[in-house]
Amino acid sequence: MFDFLDKYDVLGAFWTTVQLTLLSAVGSLVWGTLLAAMRVGPVPLMRGFGTAYVNIVRNIPLTVIILFSSLGLSQTLGITLGADDFKVQGFRLAVLGLIVYTSAFVCEAIRSGINTVPVGQAEAARAIGLSFTQVLGLIVLPQAFRAAIGPLTNVLIALTKNTTVAAAIGVAEAAFLMKEMIENEAQLLAISAVIALGFVCLTLPTGLILGWVGKKVAVKR
Repeated sequence: MFDFLDKYDVLGAFWTTVQLTLLSAVGSLVWGTLLAAMRVGPVPLMRGFGTAYVNIVRNIPLTVIILFSSLGLSQTLGITLGADDFKVQGFRLAVLGLIVYTSAFVCEAIRSGINTVPVGQAEAARAIGLSFTQVLGLIVLPQAFRAAIGPLTNVLIALTKNTTVAAAIGVAEAAFLMKEMIENEAQLLAISAVIALGFVCLTLPTGLILGWVGKKVAVKR
């Protein structure tokens, strides 16, 4: 029933999915944190940019963003992100699209963590002469990240599943391989079961481990 597994590199496809997830997660965490800092910052222009970015990007379908990364940036504007190989170029553009999209949700998760930090702590830090950047980096964000592990875990799990959209621009991850197998093999249920099991193996441990970490580091109020 599963004889098709010998014909296709299923592990290689899921390894591509893992790479997409990890690189996109790191980029989204960095950009999402900066967006959250903008949204709670004292500069109106930056607050407006952060708010507009989040409200616009999270309401655009991910497929549209991924296709724009390929058709708009690569084919129209000639932006290849330093890659000459088509497969490498598609992978990098997919990572960029996932970062652009996911960072909006990371921003909101971190902002929810920031809102759990008592205002008095920030006011006390400012009273002793710390700048906004110092208050954010030394006082607020460390506590905010601890409080936001739960929401960030949900974002990471969603990101893992969202990597399937990269198949739309030819990135050879799990969903792309699934499409190829279904076209060539008459075993739809078996193929779907293998791919579904693969994603469960990726996301279930992530949720359990980060859920445990979130409970361990949670700020006691």
